[in-house]
Amino acid sequence: MTDDLQYVPKVLELYLKLSEYPILSRQIRERMREELFARGIISREQFEEEVRATAIRSQRQEGLSDPLAQEPPEQWNERLQIVRDHLTDFYFALNLPYKAFEEVARSVLSARKPGKDIILTFNPELAPWYLLFAQAEEFERLPPPKKEKVRHHLQQINVVLIRGMISDQLGFVGVARRYFNSFDLREIYDRRFGRGKIGGKSAGMMLAYKILQQEDPDDPLPISPHVVIPDSYFIGADVFYDFLAHNELYRFSDQKYKTREEIEADYPEIYQEFLKGKFPQDVLYRLAMLVEQMGKRPLIVRSSSLLEDNFGKAFAGKYDSFFCPNQGTPEENLKALLNAIRRVYASTLNPSALFYRQQTGLIDYDERMAILIQPVQGSRYGRYFFPAVAGVAFSRNPFRWSRRIRREEGFLRLVCGLGTRAVERVANDYPRMVALSHPQLRPEVTADEIRKYSQHFVDVIDLEDNSFKTLPIAEVLDADYPSIELLASLDEGDYIRPIHSLAKEIAPQRLVLTFERLLKEKSFTSLMKAILKKLERAYGRPVDIEFTVEIVPEYPRPRFVIHLLQCRPLSSQQGEESYDIPQYIPAEDVIFTSSKLVPQGIVSRIAYVVYVDPARYAQVPDYATKHEIARLIGRLNKRLEGQRFILVGPGRWGSSNIDLGVKVRYADIYNTAMLIEVAFAGPEGTPEVSYGTHFFQDLVEANIYPLPLYPDEKDTVFKRAFFDDTPNVLADLLPEEAGLAPYVKVIDVAAATGGRLLEVVMNADEEKAIGYLS
Repeated sequence: MTDDLQYVPKVLELYLKLSEYPILSRQIRERMREELFARGIISREQFEEEVRATAIRSQRQEGLSDPLAQEPPEQWNERLQIVRDHLTDFYFALNLPYKAFEEVARSVLSARKPGKDIILTFNPELAPWYLLFAQAEEFERLPPPKKEKVRHHLQQINVVLIRGMISDQLGFVGVARRYFNSFDLREIYDRRFGRGKIGGKSAGMMLAYKILQQEDPDDPLPISPHVVIPDSYFIGADVFYDFLAHNELYRFSDQKYKTREEIEADYPEIYQEFLKGKFPQDVLYRLAMLVEQMGKRPLIVRSSSLLEDNFGKAFAGKYDSFFCPNQGTPEENLKALLNAIRRVYASTLNPSALFYRQQTGLIDYDERMAILIQPVQGSRYGRYFFPAVAGVAFSRNPFRWSRRIRREEGFLRLVCGLGTRAVERVANDYPRMVALSHPQLRPEVTADEIRKYSQHFVDVIDLEDNSFKTLPIAEVLDADYPSIELLASLDEGDYIRPIHSLAKEIAPQRLVLTFERLLKEKSFTSLMKAILKKLERAYGRPVDIEFTVEIVPEYPRPRFVIHLLQCRPLSSQQGEESYDIPQYIPAEDVIFTSSKLVPQGIVSRIAYVVYVDPARYAQVPDYATKHEIARLIGRLNKRLEGQRFILVGPGRWGSSNIDLGVKVRYADIYNTAMLIEVAFAGPEGTPEVSYGTHFFQDLVEANIYPLPLYPDEKDTVFKRAFFDDTPNVLADLLPEEAGLAPYVKVIDVAAATGGRLLEVVMNADEEKAIGYLS
């Protein structure tokens, strides 16, 4: 602080004006200091250091030879405050115009003067965040009549904070401003590391939670006591920029404009470069503090990019998330956490994400990745950590397997353990699918079907090995597991029955995860329906959520707590209009029919059918050839761009098990109009219903209709001659791929049928689909 007297009149002017407000002057000076810090005139640390040095000099001037012994703590604190206020006046007068002081003073006074209209004395779009929070929190504390008068000011401030800190998507902002208050926004701000928005996944979770906490007369039951969210922390999206700059990774920023072949070839090197990256010191420090705070709780590091969970483009599964078991030393746990964040950052350039952006018109968007860090939801059982139930829920049931099912009441995919198996299409395993209009009505009927189409493996965190594992159910669960009777049934060989008593020992191998008793608990199914309906009303469109279920033992019925992990608005499949099945088609023109899991819609003028023969695919001698078949599908997808074509093939398109179906990704299929899964009779022939998975979300967003065919079932038509005997034009389209013609056939429909095209009509209400020549 200088002793130059030329500044004394300015300081004196401020001092005299502040003396008019003996009570509010301290609050006004607090605002003045925040303005100094926000404008970079002096840092908070430098300012406090000068306050302390000046206070010590003042002690000596007042004759204290031993200040620590001669001045009690309360007097020292009073001295510090007086000096702090004087320095505030000096720096403000020295560096800022008097008009700036007037704006700060008016912002404090506006909420205090009775009988006068309260006006904003600053432009919220340009004001620093500290000023927005302070003003909004003052408004929030006003008595209701006065708060109503500033409601429009408060909403404007909250919208500015939402756009700056959470999301600037207008669809999101329009919903969020009705539910977030300034205290909610302050909590998000305090839990954010670094600068920038918290990203789509975090935004969707926080908004859904706020919606569910608000009482609504349309709610059929109380919701808020039964819904919680994990303890959440956010790494702001701008930290991603800092990470790129700090590690000279901007050289990869043009990857999105390269060809598919170049993107795939470059990604392994890019991934390794990201793994070497270092973090800004301030973020590193806060992450270390977070690891210490979390102790031994397992963590999940989730992607939360600015594009994720968008209205109409959900980015389901495109970016990575990683579990951190968190059972090592603090140094080891921090290292694992940092590595997980690096891997999430690297996933912004993974080929699948870039192809998706290219095809959805988002390639020119400046994508930034925020991070959501949460403790994993669940509890310990033995050496393993996992939730009793996890799943994904849809407010609209996308398919019906019975005419009794009402779409508008929603749909669940349930698993025991970590929810990864609910949202991904995994090999040899099946979640429990639930139509909430009829929770106990399942697609399977016989004991063999129920046994086969149940969950056989569970994803857990092994606390002793400090690792994520996938294990057989019998290695994790037994009859002593809490609430096992709600999750499992007993395999009696010829039939499967509920667990009525645990009096005698039950072999774990006899447990079949059916969730039958859980789905008989109306308090659970009614709660899930109420949650989905409430969110759909608020968003004005269908939604899906990811969640875990905590089962709280109580008498006489258990209580259920839903841990909300994610919420996103859904795209709607085109073809909501009902189409009548044509009644008078000559039998020779019918190519196939289906009567199970039929969607709603019509696909007209199909010019090409790409057919992977299930029997021939099963006979492929090596995995290399099966991978080549998948890559060929991708090349045909590109070659047939602009043409109307469909894909027909074995079992489970997109399966992680290459033996059960062609292992395609979104980038391999985005141009097709339909994805038909053919299920011939056999031990592994039947396709798993994909809806509810990330793979299904890709199909919905791309307006690709999934349809299962069961050729061996009674009254089903599957014209083998059309698929087997028509010419294969693969070599004409891609001469270099002629070697795969024994496995992949491309049928030019017009050339094979004398100029006719294929038409597919699907009527979900009648549970009928027909493909015929027209």
